[in-house]
Amino acid sequence: MQTRRRPYHHGDLRAALLIRAEETLRDKGPAALSLRELARDLGVSHGAPNRHFPDKQALLDALALIGFERLIEISTAAQERAGESFAEQLDALARAFVDFALANATLLDLMYSVKHAPEASEALRAAEQRFGQQVVDMIGEGQRRGEVREGPWQRLALPVFTTLRGYAGLAASDTLPAKAAEDGLDDVIAYILRGCAPD
Repeated sequence: MQTRRRPYHHGDLRAALLIRAEETLRDKGPAALSLRELARDLGVSHGAPNRHFPDKQALLDALALIGFERLIEISTAAQERAGESFAEQLDALARAFVDFALANATLLDLMYSVKHAPEASEALRAAEQRFGQQVVDMIGEGQRRGEVREGPWQRLALPVFTTLRGYAGLAASDTLPAKAAEDGLDDVIAYILRGCAPD
């Protein structure tokens, strides 16, 4: 008698669960995520995922954490390739962020919703803060170079981030008119640069 083959051994089950969970999130949204369904998809017992994720919140936390780590890696690499001026650094960060949003729209929504949950992990909160720190550091360096107006970094970082986040959300949801989608990011970057320019 042939038994059902279990394609994932214990050592890589966590990674396999996260890969399958991200696929489900992208295809069906967060409501469709279920540890039991993931176990069924991977051919393991329904209790096996609990060794890695005690509940759905832990799984969502892990997915959001992966998202922030990936975003930080992509945006850091983009800024390292860019020139040193504030305009070049902003351009690199903005394009990396929007590219990430377009490729990972549902994951990005999850990242910024789950981090506010009371039960969100400290690792997740720390990862979100690391990305926020990139924006702060970019503004601080721009101020030191005289390319960004003086003032508390919070007063500058919040408009910069919310403008990028808002544009990325609209672009990822396909709600922008074709012409706005084509030129929109250039216009958003120019708008942010004007807002940050020294008085």
